[in-house]
Amino acid sequence: MRMQHTLNQNPKALCLLVEVIATASQNKAWAISLDKISIVDERIRRVSIDKFYEIVTGDPFAFKRLCEVLPLVIADVVSSLKQSDIVQNTVLTELLAVAPDNLLKSIYWLSFQKYQGFDNFHFR
Repeated sequence: MRMQHTLNQNPKALCLLVEVIATASQNKAWAISLDKISIVDERIRRVSIDKFYEIVTGDPFAFKRLCEVLPLVIADVVSSLKQSDIVQNTVLTELLAVAPDNLLKSIYWLSFQKYQGFDNFHFR
C-alpha cells in the first residue's frame, strides 16, 4: 500500500527489488499479478546488485570495484582469526574445487560470474 502511495504521489519515484545474488545482471520492470491480472509499471523494477550500485553511483562498475577491494578486507579479518575460530565444513571443500589457489575467487566467481564487468574481474 505504501509503495503504491509513493508512486501515486511522486511520478519520478522508483521502487526496486534489489537481488544481491541474481542469476544475471538485470534492471527490468517487475511484472506483478494482482487479482490474476498481470501488471507492469516501469517504476517498479527488479535489479541485480551491480545495477543497483550503478543507479546509486552512476558508475556501471561500482559494485565490481567494491568487490575488488573486499578481498583485502576479508584477508585482514581472516588473518586476525585464531585457528580454533575457523570451522571446517563441506562448503569450503566445494569452493576450493572451483579455484584451489584462491577461496575468494571461488566465492566471487560462483556468485557474480554473470554480472556486468565480472567477465574480466581482477583481484588486487
